Amino acid sequence: MTFADLGLSPKVLSAVTDAGYTQPTPIQAGAIPHALLGKDILGIAQTGTGKTASFVLPMLTRLEKGRARARMPRTLILEPTRELAAQVEENFIRYGKNHKLNIALLIGGVSFDEQDKKLERGADVLIATPGRLLDHRERGKLLLNGVEILVIDEADRMLDMGFIPDIERICEMIPFTRQTLFFSATMPPEITKLTEKFLHAPVRVEVSKAASAATNIIQRLVKSGSKPWDKRETLRNLIKAEDAELKNAIIFCNRKVEVSELFRSLLKYDFDAGALHGDMDQRARMQMLANFRDGKLRYLVASDVAARGLDIPDVSHVFNYDVPIHAEDYVHRIGRTGRAGRSGKSFTIATKSDTKYIDAIERLIGNKIEWHDGDLSTVVASEGGEDDAPRRGKGAPRRAGRKDDDRKDRGERKPRERHARPSEDAAPAMVREEQPDVVETAVADIGERRSRKEAIRSENTERKSSDRNEQRAPERGDTRPQRDSNRPARQRHQEDNDSTVGFGDDMPAFMRIVAKV
Repeated sequence: MTFADLGLSPKVLSAVTDAGYTQPTPIQAGAIPHALLGKDILGIAQTGTGKTASFVLPMLTRLEKGRARARMPRTLILEPTRELAAQVEENFIRYGKNHKLNIALLIGGVSFDEQDKKLERGADVLIATPGRLLDHRERGKLLLNGVEILVIDEADRMLDMGFIPDIERICEMIPFTRQTLFFSATMPPEITKLTEKFLHAPVRVEVSKAASAATNIIQRLVKSGSKPWDKRETLRNLIKAEDAELKNAIIFCNRKVEVSELFRSLLKYDFDAGALHGDMDQRARMQMLANFRDGKLRYLVASDVAARGLDIPDVSHVFNYDVPIHAEDYVHRIGRTGRAGRSGKSFTIATKSDTKYIDAIERLIGNKIEWHDGDLSTVVASEGGEDDAPRRGKGAPRRAGRKDDDRKDRGERKPRERHARPSEDAAPAMVREEQPDVVETAVADIGERRSRKEAIRSENTERKSSDRNEQRAPERGDTRPQRDSNRPARQRHQEDNDSTVGFGDDMPAFMRIVAKV
């Protein structure tokens, strides 16, 4: 079967031929004819099987008739991430080069004003993430009552990112008579309920078992110690061992902070690496992806933002630096390699704490994953890698030759340099080194202060002794008045030494003014 047998228009067939494609993939052969007839479709296929073209090509054929009005798009495509939305826009530009269609992309990180201008011109194709779409709708810049075709792409990813309530709101804004194309790689129960609610007598096109991995990908588990420096060393050894067959690779981490740390570690060891995660600026993210596609970067350290639907055709290896917490993410991650019938390899670094996640992945894909060089029972406790030493415990000897770069690789802070305050006894020695001619003066000052302190201490001792003698005076027949022992010592001292201090002979001038009667 060729694309000419699917019923596409001559303009679309010409663009597909120019792109170098002649035969459709199974999901394209199953979905395109029904989409051209206006039927709702539920498409389930492995990632990397050409799901994007299975809705782009029939939409272009149907959009050849008619034009969009201002703020009223004719079609709507919902994507979970900015990268996927931008990638779908590229597909429409590539296959729609013989069409004069207005395409609007509504994603975060881009100015509202530019997007408003595109909507005012009228959008035949509107590609958006749910959040930014609702923002434009609430601002009164977008009307959805003219949408003829709705596409919900990567629905399982929408579920993971919490977009299902937004999807339900958007579907209620679109006419009931629309055509809905629903695509997903996995079908959890929540997605099944969503399809039952918004699809009407859909044609189910399932070309492979849901959540199954491609058979042309070699999958291996790699044991590692639990310390971060153990995993980094294991990854470096894997990369070096696969260097002969490795063209480029995506390295997946579970968290953004791990992406940044691993990226810095690879740069330290002179690996040509880049980083991609959700906190990056949109322009930086797109530039990083473009560099990786063009071969300017050999390694891309990424979070799961790069795991879904990104079309990078020739990725030879995928390394899971962290075992994914959700088993479905494993299928999407390794699907970045082995695309379009090519072969690929995936290596997943596992520690003893990852056992339950590995079991969940094996249950999902229905197969056991082979170990690369022995299972976790053969892991040897680490004493610290050559570049990553554990923090020194209490009482442990300090390692010699530790460098600041090692601390950075472990994420530790460099300890502050603390300067001890010189003691009073050390003052003469310091002065003697810096200013020998004032040594005798400094020593004399210190001695004078010590003598003054001793004199005050002696005087206080004599006063206390005198007070005790006065209290015992009546017993010895002393005729001096006895002090009140119940009064505080400070009060007794003030009363006994009560001497009013006045102005003396120098009376202020304002005191000499005669008051007027």
